Amino acid sequence: MSEEKSEAYYYPLLIKDILEYAVYAWPNQEIVYRDIKRFSYSEFYERVKRVAGALKSLGIGFGDRVGVVDWDTYRYLELYFAVPSIGAVLHKINLRLAPETILYTINHAEDKILIIKDEFVPIFEKVRDKLPKDIKFILASDAAKFPLEETKLQPAYDYEELINKSSPYEFPTFDENTVATTFYTTGTTGLPKGVLFTHRQLVLHTLAAAVTFAFPSEAMFKVTDVFFNFVPYFHAHSWGIPYIAILLGLKTLLPGRYDWDLMLEMARKEGKPEIFSACVPTILWALVNHPKAEEYRDTFSRWKFVIGGDTLPKGLAEKARALGARVNAGYGLSESCPVLTIAFYKPYMLEWSEDKKLDVRIRTGHPAPLVKLKVCDEHGNEVPKDWKSTGEIVVRAPWLTQEYYKDPEKTKELWRGGWMHTGDIAIWNEEGYIHIVGRSKFLIKSGGEWISPVLIEEILSTHPAVLECAVVPAPHSKWGERPVALVVLRPEYSGKVSEEEFKQYLNKAVQEGKLTKWSVPDRVLFVNSIPKTSVGKIDRLTLTQQYKEFKLG
Repeated sequence: MSEEKSEAYYYPLLIKDILEYAVYAWPNQEIVYRDIKRFSYSEFYERVKRVAGALKSLGIGFGDRVGVVDWDTYRYLELYFAVPSIGAVLHKINLRLAPETILYTINHAEDKILIIKDEFVPIFEKVRDKLPKDIKFILASDAAKFPLEETKLQPAYDYEELINKSSPYEFPTFDENTVATTFYTTGTTGLPKGVLFTHRQLVLHTLAAAVTFAFPSEAMFKVTDVFFNFVPYFHAHSWGIPYIAILLGLKTLLPGRYDWDLMLEMARKEGKPEIFSACVPTILWALVNHPKAEEYRDTFSRWKFVIGGDTLPKGLAEKARALGARVNAGYGLSESCPVLTIAFYKPYMLEWSEDKKLDVRIRTGHPAPLVKLKVCDEHGNEVPKDWKSTGEIVVRAPWLTQEYYKDPEKTKELWRGGWMHTGDIAIWNEEGYIHIVGRSKFLIKSGGEWISPVLIEEILSTHPAVLECAVVPAPHSKWGERPVALVVLRPEYSGKVSEEEFKQYLNKAVQEGKLTKWSVPDRVLFVNSIPKTSVGKIDRLTLTQQYKEFKLG
């Protein structure tokens, strides 16, 4: 007797299903772009299908790369769904990189189309001869139709005109292991490396991160929240939160190019009952130190922040709390899609004092569901979970990039031993919490002992005179390296505090057991600013280069 073929349906995990569920469940929810445009989810979905139709009409097929150079606009959010849903690959180009580096990523990714906001057109006109001859350009503007006849970027199309002429495209079903997105890491050495993510990885990340953000924390995600995006769309999928926010039906605010006054006013006007934002520490720093911050105290009291991309300084968390904002840390990296940990509370911690809970929420965090994480020594052995022994964070999760595009050697290095190596040095405890103390390449080795710049910065950040700070190594004839602290003073403290006062402040932390005596910097220097990377982190590579000739002894 022949076996009857099963009619059971295999359900592939595809990005289109995130948006289709959201439109089914929350058709009238809003997406707001600055003070320029406002769409319902239903209107947004129709636009996404027209964008897909436009791309198909220009010859974009399965596996083709579509590069985007734009701020966080409604267009970018449309492309988050439209490009992967036709089987193409969304290449999120880091517009803050140097032009030559941007050019490298476009050619390395083999983009077929570039979608460019008008203000970046002159940059690409200068390098048109270095781009593929058959590449096509879609130009976008917040204002009127772009004057296509005036640009050297040919063939060129206007974004709005193109989608208005296109028919809605019905998204097909295909293998969930199809590559959906790519972007390039901003490494500290060498050229950027391309990471790839599939539909399956992005959907699983969306579901697991949504669950994690719902765990008890200062920034607990609720379906009634307003999502105000502060992580650039080009940066690690904006930490995956745009997909989560749409799935859960949140009103979504898009700031475009950052304008602090506009962003604060948008938050006041649109952000009710509560606002959820994710950002790097420098964004939170800019908001809470804005000249009008006190005028927005009521808005800050409704505002929740998850901070990633760099360590959350305790002083910054206290400043935000003083304005009424709620803040906790998270962790991930470009290669991890990115969410790996969130600093959530375990139930018994909810009864703790605010000061004690603050120490939890500035930690790097606890692994999210489905994330397997270890802290290991150079031989791959787990270090003791004693909150002081250091090792490298290595991870496994369903959404980690499987390769660096066209770079098998770097891929092998990343995945040696079957675990992804993050390069981040951390401590951990029996409850599963980790706390990063530095990047392996930026720890300071002094007299054979490792010193963490991050731990020193955390303590310095709590001094009332400190606006920003960073700790760098400087050469020492006896000890090899010693730490030097760089401090940007708050204006009202200029000329009123001394280097010795900061050393005494750190020595007090030594007496309290928060810091080793060996970690107290030899010098504290007052500077006007601290350099940042293209994604807003402290640019430790630049600082290390700047102070490599600064002799201490």
